[in-house]
Amino acid sequence: MKLRALLPLLAVALGACTAHARPNVLFIIVDDLRAELPIYGQDHIRAPHIDRLASEGVVFANAYANVPVCGASRASLMTGLRPTRTRFVNYHSRADKDAPEATPLHAFLKAHGYHTESMGKVMHDRDDLEDGWSVAPWSAQAGVAKDRATGFRNYQDPDNIAVFRKSGAGPATEALDVPDNAYFDGQTADRAVAALERLAQNEQPFFLAVGFVKPHLPFTAPRKYWDLYDREAIELAQVRTMPEGIPGEARHSFGELRRYSDVPDDPREPVDDQLARKLKHGYYASVSYADAQVGRVLDTLRALELDSSTIVVLIGDHGWSLGEHGLWAKHSPFDVATRTVAVVKAPGFEDTGTAKGLIEFVDLYPTLVGLVGLEPPGHVQGESFAPLLADTDAPGKKAVFPRWKNADVVKSERYALTRWSNRQGNTVAEMMFDHANDRDEIENIARDTGYEPAKRELSTLLRGIEGQQE
Repeated sequence: MKLRALLPLLAVALGACTAHARPNVLFIIVDDLRAELPIYGQDHIRAPHIDRLASEGVVFANAYANVPVCGASRASLMTGLRPTRTRFVNYHSRADKDAPEATPLHAFLKAHGYHTESMGKVMHDRDDLEDGWSVAPWSAQAGVAKDRATGFRNYQDPDNIAVFRKSGAGPATEALDVPDNAYFDGQTADRAVAALERLAQNEQPFFLAVGFVKPHLPFTAPRKYWDLYDREAIELAQVRTMPEGIPGEARHSFGELRRYSDVPDDPREPVDDQLARKLKHGYYASVSYADAQVGRVLDTLRALELDSSTIVVLIGDHGWSLGEHGLWAKHSPFDVATRTVAVVKAPGFEDTGTAKGLIEFVDLYPTLVGLVGLEPPGHVQGESFAPLLADTDAPGKKAVFPRWKNADVVKSERYALTRWSNRQGNTVAEMMFDHANDRDEIENIARDTGYEPAKRELSTLLRGIEGQQE
């Protein structure tokens, strides 16, 4: 661990981190952002602003959401609590109802002298945990005129608005020659820029949470971001059907995507190659659009000379399937849906690059609290990954534990085991993958006797975490 990297931790240990001297926190969360970016060695998506942040901080190559759906993931990471069979279950999950006794991250920081502010999609429901913010959470969606309202879909094309308002369904994509702030994320970036300019005038440290909606469906972004890509050159998933040997419990009909008017609504009908390319084109364009908004916020932080005194965290709330295993959207225990993006830049930590150690999102709460010189409350179930900021070669966790519905996942450095169980706790299905040889999760080795020792070890880890969850 390098000396300068140790200084923030030493300052905490010596009690030097007073409320007045504590760093600010800029917390950026991007909806449905899978780990398919240049910072992960895949340069077909253009995200130059996330690239720049990564060059100044640490990229976490193996960061996992604890639940692969937005509402539950956000409730879990903001409370530092793991999901269970009855807590943080779906996109409707609310932390204030599922974990009313927990002190959420922003409320904890507010109680310790921080100004806390939220804009865009941070919690799934804007009023969830609203008492922990210093000012009321803001959402661009609240300002849409009634005759143009299409909810989170945010269509700008008059024809799409008319179709949606008549039938409740619109297309899965939209590309218009409009400015960035025609859509919600551009308006959220405007709001974040103004907030930073205001907060820069205050001595009180701030926790500013900024949530960008894209690349969530529908894939709506200004045309200039679509023009960054040649649709015919976009490669489709290599394995576009469910491989043999995968349990039926792993299948789902990607109902989130089927709600759109140009997608087959029959759950048995697959997405054909032409539509798949169009959807991937839309996803890529939406990522580039979100990246541009991230860039505006980061540029403002730097222009205000706040970057040297601000911890910057950028994460996705979970991953997303783009045709792998024949699946689309999230709602799955596969690695492509649970693994996501995490980049952290913290003052005093000089190491930059990629940390390969495992982290999970219940670890965000204790990490951030520790970095500002505080001890997390007792209910928090994660552990700090600050050692990986000090030394990217340091080991991460032995395992991480996503879960979806009645499927529990234990992911070690090499293996991933998913176990479906009934309400009595009995195992009804399993799948296991060797990520050293099968990162795409094609061959289920759960019944391969050659992997029995590894499977027993994973099972022991999973039983241990299950004992902590309730």
